[in-house]
Amino acid sequence: MEEKAYRTMGKTGAFNLVLGICMLVAGITTGVMLIIHGSKLLGSRKKLMF
Repeated sequence: MEEKAYRTMGKTGAFNLVLGICMLVAGITTGVMLIIHGSKLLGSRKKLMF
């Protein structure tokens, strides 16, 4: 009985670790993309006329 509980906790821990790594990568990727597109907007603001 205890072995089954430890196995379940191990799988849950591994899943949480994988999910955390995926979220970290997605956050970093999103941040880099936002910085790149923001710099492009700042660079092209001289060409805009209102």
